[in-house]
Amino acid sequence: MMVEGFEFGIGLKPETPWNDYLETLEQQRTGINIPEGFVPATFLVADVDGEIIGRTSIRHTLNDYLARYGGHIGYGVLPQHRRRGYATEILRQSLVVARAVGVDQTLLTCDDDNISSAAVIETCGGRLDSLVDTAPGVQPRRRYWID
Repeated sequence: MMVEGFEFGIGLKPETPWNDYLETLEQQRTGINIPEGFVPATFLVADVDGEIIGRTSIRHTLNDYLARYGGHIGYGVLPQHRRRGYATEILRQSLVVARAVGVDQTLLTCDDDNISSAAVIETCGGRLDSLVDTAPGVQPRRRYWID
């Protein structure tokens, strides 16, 4: 499912049986059968009172692309649940998981014009490292580190 250009269920296709999708996520978490360009990662959803409000993907390692543009953690909150502090809590909990899988210094990125995401990252201790160009006509990416 795409939400504002953001893939909510990474690799989830409408025709994929739910149990198969969960098995794929477990394989990715344990480093088995990882697709080209992916790294071992833990995918979690956030729910409030049984309703999914957001998700996070905690990458255990970085490839070249992630080291420049994607970072260790990709999180998102569904539009109808934004501006309630959920993104900050999702990121805080993601940092706990990242540390548990051995990530001591966590790289996070966001589009330069995504003021909300930048604020969440900074609230969670992010220090701006650099601004990198992505492609002509595309917003540069802010790169932050959290110890």
